[in-house]
Amino acid sequence: MALEKFRDTWESIVNPLIDSISTWKPSTLTWIALPIGVLGGLAVLMAPNDTYGANMLFGGTLLITMAITLDALDGPLARRTGQVTRWGDYLDHTFDRLLDAVWIVCLAGSVFVNDLTLGLAAAWVILLGSYMGTQAQAVAGTRNYRGFGRADRTILTIISIALMGVFIHLDIGSFGTFPGVLDHIEINPISLVVLISAFGGLWTFLIRFVQANHEISQIDRDDPLPQPNQHEESE
Repeated sequence: MALEKFRDTWESIVNPLIDSISTWKPSTLTWIALPIGVLGGLAVLMAPNDTYGANMLFGGTLLITMAITLDALDGPLARRTGQVTRWGDYLDHTFDRLLDAVWIVCLAGSVFVNDLTLGLAAAWVILLGSYMGTQAQAVAGTRNYRGFGRADRTILTIISIALMGVFIHLDIGSFGTFPGVLDHIEINPISLVVLISAFGGLWTFLIRFVQANHEISQIDRDDPLPQPNQHEESE
């Protein structure tokens, strides 16, 4: 939610870069970002808990950062060059959801969390939260960005992966385990961001559902849909 407010600022910053790639198609950036992002997630998933693994985490950090940067450029490029299309918007949102799921599952499945079930559950609630935003746009015509947004979650993910690599190099050990049913998971930057993403996704789903209920119900009161029974009676 917080970083979504900086979209206009971001576009003003990258305008010189956009000018330099103005001959590109926006969808090219979208397609390039997908495999780079997947490779970044796999680097985290396969990284061992040693110095070599720390370097893999740094590599994953770089790849995910590259993917999110490319993803943040395709929209401004489309608007700057007059190439805005419905398919481009659809493709961008689809790949965003794919990478969201890949990243959280890879983080949770890594040796630093080692709980794939938690990763799948986190991916599910994250996708639910995103669905509420896009569905509100489809029904009400306005995009709902409330809650724990994708930009916030991705920045925290990048920071947590890099920080885990630093912890390994500095030989910073375990901070213990989480309480209750999560007592098999060690407390570290990556496990923290997985849990934050899971609870943030659930909170996002709930808050967007409540807001959509309010806004769409108001639209129904102001401009009711034609009812089949009323149409039949008028005939």
